[in-house]
Amino acid sequence: MSDPGSMLSFNINDGYLEALLRGYRSGILNNGDYTNLTQCETLDDVKMHLASSTDYGDFLANDNVIHTTTIAERATHKLVKEFLHLRSQATEPLATFLDYVTYQYMIDNVVLLITGALHERNTAELLEKCHPLGYFDSMTTLPVATNVSELYNNVLIDTPLAPYITECISEEDLDEVNIEIIRNTLYKAYLQDFYNFCKKLGGVTEEVMCQILEFEADRRAINITINSFGTDLNKDDRRKLYPEFGLLYPDGTMKLGKCDDMEQVRSIMENYGPYRPLFAQSGVLNADKSLEDSFFEYEVELNKNSFERQFGYGCFYSYFKLREQEIRNIVWIAECIQQEKKDKINNFVPIF
Repeated sequence: MSDPGSMLSFNINDGYLEALLRGYRSGILNNGDYTNLTQCETLDDVKMHLASSTDYGDFLANDNVIHTTTIAERATHKLVKEFLHLRSQATEPLATFLDYVTYQYMIDNVVLLITGALHERNTAELLEKCHPLGYFDSMTTLPVATNVSELYNNVLIDTPLAPYITECISEEDLDEVNIEIIRNTLYKAYLQDFYNFCKKLGGVTEEVMCQILEFEADRRAINITINSFGTDLNKDDRRKLYPEFGLLYPDGTMKLGKCDDMEQVRSIMENYGPYRPLFAQSGVLNADKSLEDSFFEYEVELNKNSFERQFGYGCFYSYFKLREQEIRNIVWIAECIQQEKKDKINNFVPIF
């Protein structure tokens, strides 16, 4: 628990932005909103409900023809606008904390750029597909990169991810075979760096964020293990991709590194209380819920809980994660309506 002095300091520096954020949070869709959305017959009905009864307002006003991709893009644009507003007014160390939030999107953008360069894709087309929260200054020089070597030397090493890139991957690693290894290597370095930063901040931020990031580290270790089955990724290389912190580290990750199939993974998770029910309620025992859905549900609970605490930055991270899940929910409902699969329409992850 932070001492009163640090609480006073928090309110002076960050109190306004936290109040603004909690105002944003009050606009997250509730169960009543989802009930109304699932009763819509067309995407125009979805547009009408979001415009009349939610904080999304007229975000689709300029779109005469609605597609699910349009909904996702406009909702993401609204989220990015909120983030940039908070970031523009943040002082240290909140400003750096918010920068860390963007690094995960930068990693996805970097991997997209590498993949595009390997396939000689049009650079303008690649930039359109990049997540706006993951933009970085050197992306403006992307058109001059005509091959992977120039991409690495002229673009990637000028990003905020440069310390992760130079320490973890070399120019020779940039090929299609290694692309997922590159993604997971960068995520490992990023998560460990963010985790250490939150520990240095201490107080409520450390308590809330370390729990959230430990889950993210464990989820990545589990997914890396499962996704490696039936691939050329050997067990030694698999173990190198596991983040070196979390509830599973080191005993659980050591055991995961030896797994050959899903049942062995399930058996290991029996020994970890938070994750045992996630495996029990998905997959074999519940055909309508995937393990990914169970992870999303657990993540939502962690992020909701961060709003029960004050004088820390965890709620800033959690707000954007909850909004991301909300966008996934809206897109899922819209897809079910568009494809006339109403029997699956309730298979989303409720938040409030």
